[in-house]
Amino acid sequence: MELARGSWTEIPGGKLLWIPNFIDVFESLEWFRLLNSELQWREDKIMMFGKWVTIPRLQAWYGDASYQYSNLTLDPLPWTPHLEDLRRRCELASEAPFNSVLANLYRTGQDSNGWHSDNEPELGNSPVIASLSFGGTRRFALKHRETKQKITLDLPSGSLLVMAGDTQHHWLHTVPKTARHVEPRINLTFRHIYSK
Repeated sequence: MELARGSWTEIPGGKLLWIPNFIDVFESLEWFRLLNSELQWREDKIMMFGKWVTIPRLQAWYGDASYQYSNLTLDPLPWTPHLEDLRRRCELASEAPFNSVLANLYRTGQDSNGWHSDNEPELGNSPVIASLSFGGTRRFALKHRETKQKITLDLPSGSLLVMAGDTQHHWLHTVPKTARHVEPRINLTFRHIYSK
């Protein structure tokens, strides 16, 4: 399926907004440098199949609320001015409010994110997730839970992908490992956490 650039695309059971040049490539490389140095990166473990495993990437959680997934609780660090700036830009493009961001640092092609959906209860019924990329280009794939239809994108530096509607109910997504040489990549996933 070909996604429209710069406008919403309806997909079975959801919708996507794909803006490959949301932030100019030269500006985006400066954003990578700033975020890489100022964010408080951490290496976490999650429970998978009854045992603790190290997440194959670094992450940091900023915002107004805690977040839980896979028996891991992330308590928020306060917004930085740079993250606030990027949040405002993503809110305007997404037409949705965000009060938290999960930052991921993919150091090499071996850092990855397995098939999953962002469907934790505190994200609400139809969460809007705005994914902003800086640094190396990485492959991103979505797979429909029932039909197994796939959508694959390469996410370059400065690109924005927004998943909305019922996408998290009907689709899984992944950033797979790659044997190719890729530059480090920072991905910011803005979201809204609802109080319990």
